[in-house]
Amino acid sequence: MTQSAKDTPFLSDVKTLRERARLHLEDGAVTSSYGGDVAKTIEILQSVLATELVCVLRYTQHSIVASGISSQGVKAEFAEHAKEEQQHAMQVAERITQLGGVPDFNPSGLLSKSASQFAPGKDLVDMIKENLIAERIAVEHYSELIRYFADHDPTTRVMIEGILAVEEEHADDMHDLLVAHQGKPMLPNT
Repeated sequence: MTQSAKDTPFLSDVKTLRERARLHLEDGAVTSSYGGDVAKTIEILQSVLATELVCVLRYTQHSIVASGISSQGVKAEFAEHAKEEQQHAMQVAERITQLGGVPDFNPSGLLSKSASQFAPGKDLVDMIKENLIAERIAVEHYSELIRYFADHDPTTRVMIEGILAVEEEHADDMHDLLVAHQGKPMLPNT
């Protein structure tokens, strides 16, 4: 027999809440109401951090080395995306810290933990394609994570949902750039 939300008692006893808040202060933001596995969440977020940092590096390199007569607008877009990926990395690092972990910024392990790859690209169109591929990987991966965290860790889920929305915008931007530079739509018109 499963319990419904209305069958689950709501803790409204302020005295009990106050007592619980005083227990286990060393756990910081992680209270007894945390429904996830803290160690597993930190491990997952280390991978998300690595993915975001690899994206920062790839977009930054592309914003600097992209060349050609039509490259200025694309370079600016790459630079903007690098800044947004850096913001994502900082959000994730902060969440790791809130959960009692230490964010891993060690460059030696970034590629092995990252869901995306670092691909320099041989020309402007190739760089756009590599960034679109990386964004599509992030969209798929972060969508899975949102389902994984569900109600077990709403704070992490909401953070990933916000990052996912930006990654979807990035994918759309890269698709538009690819269409503009290849002269044909990649997606069917609906």
